[in-house]
Amino acid sequence: MPTTKKENFYFGLMMCFGMVVFMTFYNLFTHGLIGTISLNEIFTQLILVFIIASVLELFIVGPVAKKIALSLPFDKSKKVYVILSLAFFMVSGMVLFMSLYGLGTAYFSDSLIGESLLESYFSLIFRNFIFAFPLQLIIVGPLVRYLFTKFVIDKIVKESLS
Repeated sequence: MPTTKKENFYFGLMMCFGMVVFMTFYNLFTHGLIGTISLNEIFTQLILVFIIASVLELFIVGPVAKKIALSLPFDKSKKVYVILSLAFFMVSGMVLFMSLYGLGTAYFSDSLIGESLLESYFSLIFRNFIFAFPLQLIIVGPLVRYLFTKFVIDKIVKESLS
């Protein structure tokens, strides 16, 4: 887990990148867009979504989620409780914001089908949360923590020993 602002920055970017890639392809799949849009459009969408998600995570959702998660009355010495509570609040916040982004994208591309904006938004939140939370806990979170420890923390330790 990150301990400095620099480490927190790298960790946040790594986590955002992993979640953005998986969630983008999940949403393309659920909306039937795989194979109908070009690789260039997918790449452009990935970059745009990564920038938006990174700004949200680093400056809004991340600090609020950490504040809420760490203010809860549980044993903070148990790493698994900290990870679970942080993951829950981070995913919840990011799903709320990024589903709003998805709703806006669908609205402006005239791809909303028969639902009101509010119904569409809650539908997006539900579908995104049920995929994002397990994804965060089972795949992206452990992978990013491993890579972060292997490449960022080990590099910082080696630089301080030199």
